[in-house]
Amino acid sequence: MTIKAVRGTRDLLPPETESWNQVEQAAREVFALYNFHEIRTPILEDTQLFARGVGEATDIVFKEMYTFEDRARAQSEKAQSLTLRPENTAGVVRAYIEHKLWERPGLQKLYYIGPQFRRERPQKGRYRQFYQIGAEVIGPPSAGSESPARDAEVLQMLVSLLQRAGIKDWNLQLNSVGCANCRPAYNEALRQALAGVVDRMCVDCQRRAQTNPLRVFDCKVPEDQPTIETLPRIGEFLDEPCREHFAEVLEILRATGTPYTLNDRLVRGLDYYTRTAFEFTQGSLGAQNAILGGGRYDGLSEAIGGPKAPGIGFAIGEDRFVMALSAGEAVPSSSVPHAYIAPLGAKMNAAAAQLARELRDQNVSVELGDDSFRLKKSFETAEKLGIAKVIIVGENEVASGQFAVKDLKNGEQKSMGREQLPEVLRRPARTSSSSVTEV
Repeated sequence: MTIKAVRGTRDLLPPETESWNQVEQAAREVFALYNFHEIRTPILEDTQLFARGVGEATDIVFKEMYTFEDRARAQSEKAQSLTLRPENTAGVVRAYIEHKLWERPGLQKLYYIGPQFRRERPQKGRYRQFYQIGAEVIGPPSAGSESPARDAEVLQMLVSLLQRAGIKDWNLQLNSVGCANCRPAYNEALRQALAGVVDRMCVDCQRRAQTNPLRVFDCKVPEDQPTIETLPRIGEFLDEPCREHFAEVLEILRATGTPYTLNDRLVRGLDYYTRTAFEFTQGSLGAQNAILGGGRYDGLSEAIGGPKAPGIGFAIGEDRFVMALSAGEAVPSSSVPHAYIAPLGAKMNAAAAQLARELRDQNVSVELGDDSFRLKKSFETAEKLGIAKVIIVGENEVASGQFAVKDLKNGEQKSMGREQLPEVLRRPARTSSSSVTEV
């Protein structure tokens, strides 16, 4: 029986991986402009981190996490429950607490790139092992972590990233989901509104109505949408500080020319969100059109045993981000080496390898052939790989230091010295398509 990738996972193969690398490079460049620095947290975390931080009633914790007992511990100890991280904000905040990052000056502006894991139904653009690019701004209130300016700066950074990556026709949707002071009254109003109708809604909504009624707005079941439209909106229940905070976020966005759409049904799917919540959507992805989302989480640090440390962050679904690029024909084509080195004659592999090493040390990319190939086969191989130039390495070339370079596009062949090769060949690698969008 052939062993295949586990359902809900996939292999990322060339040339697609080049698109991923360029997206990640664009993210790193934009993050650097905004003074963000990389953090790498473990893929495995204590299960309680997500139960306490994300929320036991959320779909992620309730039915989507990959959780198991660590059997490697000593028999005298109680087995520790571990979970493959389903998201990374909680892990970053855990690291912030564990390493006392609040003792460092200013705000901690951190970003990450890596895999996450959720046991959900695989579908287009959604996998059980998926990849996220995310960032968090966190720190004590004295460092300005509660300021609406931080919310607006994060949103502006995301607009810069979308533009640099070539994502078009995006839409920023915004809402305020209130705070611990005003949300209880809203939750009670929701429970009362749901009491007479929830028995006609899906099973998940019936559970959410009891555990966390705000999550009802996450429902995607078409038959439930008319009922959800009749429910009260949180904007009617915001206290004055939350209203003022959201109003200032919007004012800064208008001042910087950042377009947005208010969406009073947007609540995000995790319990730790407070105040500003947002999503960026892109029409080419169909019904499930969100490519990234996030929001403020002012009480998360305290929920997992840390000091008061308000924060705001986001996560980009990298799988769907690359899909959006493909839909917009912005995915760069696979790059091709500058030259193919063709050893000519017996025992020329060593000389060819030496030349390849010299060229690579001078930033010239090459594909190395084999001395068992006839010259015709070397030309054919280079052509199939899309490589335009072939450097012939035979006994005469090695002895004289003059190498024949054949251009397969026009058929011309020129002889040049070893020292000339890098200058002639070192240029942006030719691509397999002329329709390239730089990232």
